[in-house]
Amino acid sequence: MAQQPSSLALRYGIIAVVVGGLALLFYGVANGLGQGRVTAQQFVDFQEGGNPHLGFRRAHAKGFCLAGEFVANGELSAYSSATIFQPGATTFVGRISIGGGNPTAPDLASGVRSLALSIGDKANLRWQTAMNTPPVMPVRTGQAFFEQMNAFRPDPETGRPNPERVAAFLEAHPETQAAREWQASYTATESYATETYNSINAFYLVNGRQRQAVRWAAVPQAESHGRGFEGDRDDPNALQNEFMARLDVAPVVYDLVFTLATDADDENDPTVRWPADRQQVVAGQIVIHSATDQSEGLCNGINFDPLVLPAGMAATNDQILQARSSVYAESYRRRAREHFYQQGME
Repeated sequence: MAQQPSSLALRYGIIAVVVGGLALLFYGVANGLGQGRVTAQQFVDFQEGGNPHLGFRRAHAKGFCLAGEFVANGELSAYSSATIFQPGATTFVGRISIGGGNPTAPDLASGVRSLALSIGDKANLRWQTAMNTPPVMPVRTGQAFFEQMNAFRPDPETGRPNPERVAAFLEAHPETQAAREWQASYTATESYATETYNSINAFYLVNGRQRQAVRWAAVPQAESHGRGFEGDRDDPNALQNEFMARLDVAPVVYDLVFTLATDADDENDPTVRWPADRQQVVAGQIVIHSATDQSEGLCNGINFDPLVLPAGMAATNDQILQARSSVYAESYRRRAREHFYQQGME
């Protein structure tokens, strides 16, 4: 028996959280930017909703800065010529954030958490990665993503997405299935330090003529106790404060785990999870030593564009990945302009 639109909207409405959370910092992209379809300006305008929080990122507005080092073990050197993967430590500036455009939102209210890193300080050696808790995208093109944002936008009269519009979108986009299944099974952990953060999009490791498609994940060394957050749930900065308290005791560490694609995997399709039996390589550890408020840290001035890659890595032809830089740049330009005017008024 076919499900009614209202049932579909209720069952899969959580996708709206993913859309809102990832819209710009990680997935606010448009297939065919500059080709008469959806422009970067239109994406940013849509995310702002006519009421931007001036000076803040248009998505993942709330976060804090990190400092630490990536300690490589050399295990990826056979696949990539990037010096960052040779044995040794490279410093990074990073950011942990939650989804959404409100910089004062409660930490525990968001269904999406993000870890972004800018590793290294030389242009041709720097690697930037923006990772999120979901392992896949709901759709595979920017145009479909923009349609999804519209399908899940709240109805002015009810304040909720229109069930018929949501159902029509889901019926037209069966590729959302993997994202829906993940969301149905996902439970947020009690700490940013116990989450796994995924690259979602695939990239290439390059060594001479060899090219290996990969995805990666930051896998926490700290174990989750599986009971959810147990601190002050009324504290809007609950997770940030918990994380900083951990750092007062010891560094927070994640293993950086690369999954290697086979010929059976399509590296250009971010909606499909690769099978669990794919070869994995631990490239080293992400070691976070300190954290500061984003207004005081270096991360606030960084545009964490994931297409900033060192020699020895390359982008795939993933349509969403290929268009992300344009939207990142537009969002960054607006934020920089707002900071400029705010400083001029002081």
